[in-house]
Amino acid sequence: MMAFPADDFVIIIPAFNEAGRIGETITGIRRHADAMIVVVNDGSHDRTAEEAAHAGATVVDLPFNLGYGAALQTGYQYALRMGYAYAVQMDGDGQHDPSYITTLVDTVQRGDADVVIGSRFLGEGEYRPTAIKKLGMGFFGFLASLLTGRKVTDPTSGFQALNLRVMQFYGSDAYPVDFPDADVLIMLHRSGMRFCEIPVKMLPSPKKKAMHSGTVPTYYLFKMILSIFVTLLRKKYPQEEV
Repeated sequence: MMAFPADDFVIIIPAFNEAGRIGETITGIRRHADAMIVVVNDGSHDRTAEEAAHAGATVVDLPFNLGYGAALQTGYQYALRMGYAYAVQMDGDGQHDPSYITTLVDTVQRGDADVVIGSRFLGEGEYRPTAIKKLGMGFFGFLASLLTGRKVTDPTSGFQALNLRVMQFYGSDAYPVDFPDADVLIMLHRSGMRFCEIPVKMLPSPKKKAMHSGTVPTYYLFKMILSIFVTLLRKKYPQEEV
């Protein structure tokens, strides 16, 4: 098990209707990291909050479903108020393999980057997205690579480790809460913050509705392109905003 000072490190998990998965996810994390775990319960209608608390996590309840990005931002604002210096964000459905937490955190603590992203497409495991999702990832990965000058293979990865400066950015009004993906990487780059990717493995997917399913992909495509366009129009993200 890897141990971190309790006042330096936190794991943030946004969760919406993850009953039956969130407890096992927290238990798995405990096998690899002795760190504070904060679950942001995004207005779940099931027993997500109860299961997370029973597993030993600190639960922050939102009054109703605000969405993935808003839940993440709530977690970072909580972490900043509590004085944490580093954080890892993970999903609550158990797909992110917690054995990679050590590598993610070691990389960001060494100062190799301000945010370290776990990529599913760098040789670990055999993650196979749907054709539509693969097309979208490829398109926005290409845009992010082009606009940041760094190769981006997994622009939608929710498995990240980051330092205090990035936490402050994620907790600010500059952070796009709808779909924080490729646009965030471009914002980080234009703010002078460094990111890198390392290979991680994605565990088998639970049978549930994905965030980008149904009619959402059309909205996601439009919103992400618009967000990237607005990001490019803005000359700089001032230090006081990050």
